[in-house]
Amino acid sequence: MRHARLLALSTALGGALLLSACGSLFAPEAPPPAAAAPAPSAMQAQLLEDVRILSADDMQGRDTGAPGGEMARNYIVGRLEGLGVVAPPMGRLQPWEMQGRTRAGPKTYNGVNVIGVIPGTRVTDRYIVVTAHYDHVGVNPEGQVFNGADDNASGVATMLALAADLKRQAPEHSVLIVALDGEEHGLLGAKHFVEAPPVPLESIAMNLNFDMTARAETDGKLWVTGTYQNPNLRPILEGIPANGAVALAFGKDTPQDTGEDNWVEASDHAAFYRAQVPFLYLGVNYHPDYHRPSDDFEKITPSVFISATELSIVSFRALDAALDR
Repeated sequence: MRHARLLALSTALGGALLLSACGSLFAPEAPPPAAAAPAPSAMQAQLLEDVRILSADDMQGRDTGAPGGEMARNYIVGRLEGLGVVAPPMGRLQPWEMQGRTRAGPKTYNGVNVIGVIPGTRVTDRYIVVTAHYDHVGVNPEGQVFNGADDNASGVATMLALAADLKRQAPEHSVLIVALDGEEHGLLGAKHFVEAPPVPLESIAMNLNFDMTARAETDGKLWVTGTYQNPNLRPILEGIPANGAVALAFGKDTPQDTGEDNWVEASDHAAFYRAQVPFLYLGVNYHPDYHRPSDDFEKITPSVFISATELSIVSFRALDAALDR
């Protein structure tokens, strides 16, 4: 509008018309509207919804043998059936009774693993067992609910997203999708699974375990543990590029990694490792909400979790294509 005023002052005849015309010609353009964030895909939206539901207060921390654990199990069963992931011949549920650890000492737990099978197209009699534990630590004596959004509602959601992807495009190996119970009390469900597997143990090509896949913002890494023990698996994955702000990182599995920095026996994959089944563990680093009541859905950055899950799916596909060749 500053240009219009100068032209009007310099012209006596028709100034009003000129002012009007120049006002429209020289007015600054309105800034373009800010680009809207892309809407999440159906897979991404379901991924977040799975974590939100599994880590809600009404799940009561999903402790093994507690009503919240049963609610979580029923939800997972419904999701698998909705995806068309069939049960193996031994059945959808694998109940077990084992002695586990508690804050107060040993206790006998009755838990249930949930199992689905997706047939392969190339190596139908060899199985990749994909695991994620659905239990968490429940409610403490003060009544605080440990919702376990990252530990391990996130790993279950990543596993369900992978199952959906495998139903869209069938895997080369047959796949067992296994939601394990009792991890927090000593890897109980995983131990039972390898002691009473639904397929011969020697037919299991490897275990891929997801435990805490949401909070990669701590260091920008989705850690891959187990390539020190299974060096043939590292070349399959190390060329996979970063997804957004998240990249694969290898480690937490050497003799130099000690204490909490060694994750070889930190989650359910340890039961497969002890049974001499090749394994890889995908998970994020520790964060301040680990095993605290503050491990809530609201602490998850959706874009980071989506990137970590997409990396997990790409990693599975690479392993599936390379094994048994």
